[in-house]
Amino acid sequence: MENTVTTGDRPLRIGDLAPNFRARTTQGEVTLDQFRGRWVVFFSHPADFTPVCTSEFVALAKAAPRFAEMDCALLGLSVDSLFSHVAWLNAIRELSGVEVPFPVVEDPSMAIGRAYGMLDEKAADSSAVRAVYFIDPKGVIRAMNWYPMSVGRSVDEMLRMVAALRRSQSGDALTPADWQPGDDVLVPPVVPQGRLTAALPHDWFYRLKADR
Repeated sequence: MENTVTTGDRPLRIGDLAPNFRARTTQGEVTLDQFRGRWVVFFSHPADFTPVCTSEFVALAKAAPRFAEMDCALLGLSVDSLFSHVAWLNAIRELSGVEVPFPVVEDPSMAIGRAYGMLDEKAADSSAVRAVYFIDPKGVIRAMNWYPMSVGRSVDEMLRMVAALRRSQSGDALTPADWQPGDDVLVPPVVPQGRLTAALPHDWFYRLKADR
């Protein structure tokens, strides 16, 4: 792996440019920048041949067409070698009959994991590498989720997150709790904080509208 861009001493935050990298994957060498113009769900796992991650890869592979419909690429990462990745994906295909269609990045030096703040400099292994980054077409991180090794990630929530980020990016609407495409959206408040008056309608801060 080379050409990793670090963010300094502080952790990555929403709104940061996602660190670029060039690395080998199960589908050839890739750079993160090559996905510019598309949404990207970049997700990591601590090791190949682990039960929870296997279930996630099967679920993500089955949902890949739904991500593609939103012009969203899937990109996996593990600290294991490319040879281990290939063997694992072959085993997944034999076990489940599912072909994993997205590339899986190798990170044996854990350099990418460290650049993204998944691991600190003193980490001896990759047990903490269970993160998801939602990256917009300009390469900016718009959301992040972290999970323990014992809990599988929700692919439905990943899909919902991408849809919600896409819907709200124009600034004309916010997505409420449990929003799904086609549901009502929230109107952004127009009254700045600090300028509230008694004349404001009671619902000035919470207005739903049909999403057409």
